[in-house]
Amino acid sequence: MLNLKEIMAYFPKRIGNEINRKVLQNNTSDGMNLLEEIRIRTARPVVLKYSNSEQILDNLLTSQEEVLEILQTICNNSIYSYQNQICNGYITLKGGHRVGITGSIVLVENKITNINYISSLNFRISKQIIGASSRILKYVLNIEENRVYNTLIISPPGVGKTTMLRDLVRKISTGMEQINFKGITVGLVDERGEIAAMYKGIPQNDVGLRTDILDNIPKSMGMKMLIRSMAPEVIIADEIGSKEDVEAINYAVCCGIKGIFTAHGQNLEDIQLNPAISKLIDMHIFDRLIFLNSKQKGEIDKVYTLNKINSEYILA
Repeated sequence: MLNLKEIMAYFPKRIGNEINRKVLQNNTSDGMNLLEEIRIRTARPVVLKYSNSEQILDNLLTSQEEVLEILQTICNNSIYSYQNQICNGYITLKGGHRVGITGSIVLVENKITNINYISSLNFRISKQIIGASSRILKYVLNIEENRVYNTLIISPPGVGKTTMLRDLVRKISTGMEQINFKGITVGLVDERGEIAAMYKGIPQNDVGLRTDILDNIPKSMGMKMLIRSMAPEVIIADEIGSKEDVEAINYAVCCGIKGIFTAHGQNLEDIQLNPAISKLIDMHIFDRLIFLNSKQKGEIDKVYTLNKINSEYILA
């Protein structure tokens, strides 16, 4: 169950007490597990987002001074030391929670150097769902050879692909005695810190005992670094889509390394509109294309497997 006190410690007492009261009011039994986001906006009401609803706290407007106070607390009263994370648009907290940041962007030579006049903070509550990948395992694992298939998991945002991927990393890395799958070495490129949720070098989520993590680095760079330095048996990354990603994934495959990746899309036609992903599909890099159900979190809609004879993807 979510430790609400862990989150409330970042808020001024006036705001924290009211949020705590509303969450407990709205959730009677295990309801705290339903809380997904706390959105703080300057001079506007606090909004609590649950998995099945949202709650606008009309009586709780946040001043600019309070927003800055929250940011100071998040940064342990040293905003300068968190400058790189702020420029990336978010800060990872202990427990794996993340705070998204918006404001007035300072650009120098097309590079973000600061965010001034912070206007919004979005506390995204981290929840690791053990077993979230159970339905997808049979499509991803080659039990006989104790390896994974090159796999692309596709869904629109908010359907649970990152949650599923996180659990998949844990199982592949640790191994599963019940199905006689021995754990293998995983190289995880966690560009936005959403999978492992590293905090001062320690993963806040369980991503398995054989997982080596690079975070806050572009996926294409991270994949190549892990291949050179950690000799992974499988590379895993979330939300691929650039031409640099294509180059890095092709490099990994040519090195004999398997890969599991995710991408945004609704169907096969959607991802074929992305030139980078379409190129990977045309190269037949993937053994499996798995589409998640856009209306039901964690459910699989369609699975395509590569027919090695005629190099076409067919419905499994």
